[in-house]
Formats: sequence, C-alpha cells, structure tokens
Amino acid sequence: MGYRGQILNNPVTGERFVFHATSDDTDGKLLEFDLVVEPHGRVPGGHVHPGQQESFEVLDGTVKFRKGLRTVVAKPGDLVVVEPGTYHRFANAADTTAVVRVRVEPALRMEELFETVAALAAEGRTMRSGLPKPLDLALFMREFRDEVAAPVMPGVVQAVMAPVASLASRRGLGDRYDWQHRAHRVPALV
Repeated sequence: MGYRGQILNNPVTGERFVFHATSDDTDGKLLEFDLVVEPHGRVPGGHVHPGQQESFEVLDGTVKFRKGLRTVVAKPGDLVVVEPGTYHRFANAADTTAVVRVRVEPALRMEELFETVAALAAEGRTMRSGLPKPLDLALFMREFRDEVAAPVMPGVVQAVMAPVASLASRRGLGDRYDWQHRAHRVPALV
C-alpha cells in the first residue's frame, strides 16, 4: 500500500513516481503523484481506465499524449484530462526530463498497480516495452481489472487471458497477488 512521500522507480520505462496524496490520505477519492519521466521514457502501453479519470498537469518538459484519436503535445502549464474509458498513452517528447503532476480519481488500487509494475521491472519480468511478460501480464490484468483494461475488446482480452492467468498461478507467479489479497483481507466480525 502506497504512502505519502514514497518513491517508485521503473528502470525499464524511465518513470519515477513520487506520491503526494494516497488513497489512505483521501479516503479513496484521489491518488496524486509526480511522474518524472526521463528523456524518451514512456508509459509501457496504451490502455484505458474503466472507472477512473486521470489528469496530467505538465510541470516541466514536453510530453506527447495520445488521447483517443487525438495527439496532444503538452508543455508546462498544460492540463490533459483523460475521462474514464478513454484510450491513452504518453511519452516524454524531449531530450530533457519531464515532470507531470498526475491525479487519479477515484484512487482504487492504482498505488498497488504502480508498485507491482515497478517491482516486475526491477525483477526483469517485463519486456523491453515495459509491459509485463505474458504470464505476468495475464495475472496483472486479472488483478487490476478495475484499474486498467486493454484498449480494444477488453472482454475478449480478459477471456483469452483467464487460462493464461491460471497457468501462471500454477507456476507460482501469482504469489505476489495472493500476498496482496491476504494483506487487504478484512477480518470477519463475530
């Protein structure tokens, strides 16, 4: 579970997350963080957030966004708002570091999602693009289905990934997610 001041690094994508307001701080309403993106760094892949709005305020540098069918080049002071269910991706569009203030509403489990992606990258369990390798991706998509979905035919992708996720679990790759479930399990009231 993320905490204010926590810093996560993704060595594959060139992203650094600095949490300012977490789900715990905001009663689940908001996750706010600075995303520091190294030159030529990028989000691992295009995606949608089924029920979350994501706002990106560029503080420094130049960031190129793909939002739906539009391309937006944002500079300091620009705000790009991505509504729930809207395809998007982004990358640093310059040879200098970019800093973006990101707001995710509601927070859901995005902190855990970012922690998981950074951990998989550090463990060498991602492809060069930054996406988790196929078995890990299937588990990841199953675990964080409320936070992130495939940009096209999410239901079909989810159905195809289900047996792959089962295989990955049988191979012991699901332990990371089992731990998260145990950590968030609420004891029954007697």
